[in-house]
Amino acid sequence: NLVILDRIDNGAVIAELKAINPKVTVTFYPYDVTAPLAETTKLLKTIFAQLKTVDVLMNGGGILDDHQNERTIGLNFTGLVNTTTAILDFWDKRKGGPGGVICNIGSVTGFNAIYQVPVYSASKAAVVSFTQSIA
Repeated sequence: NLVILDRIDNGAVIAELKAINPKVTVTFYPYDVTAPLAETTKLLKTIFAQLKTVDVLMNGGGILDDHQNERTIGLNFTGLVNTTTAILDFWDKRKGGPGGVICNIGSVTGFNAIYQVPVYSASKAAVVSFTQSIA
């Protein structure tokens, strides 16, 4: 199973992914990574009810736009935290969950800030710190 959560439903890309390996079920759900935690949890309940388990979460949403501070932080960091926090409730082995793997997409600017894009750099540094903290 491959589940894609995105704002944009690109049918051509979904069809292309399905054609790569017809044995894989590809499903799309509309999702805005900046959605509140409760909304993310609701969507994950739907997904887990259908699939029973999810093995890997790839947090790959993000933008580089230092002219939109709140949007940059919301997409690059807050959304990643909310999505991760929401899925941990389903994965928690202490609650009988199966566990899982999280892949948070970062940037070299999370380690070495670039002065031209301080908000982006800070948001990616936050991703690095968050990821290390939950590891």
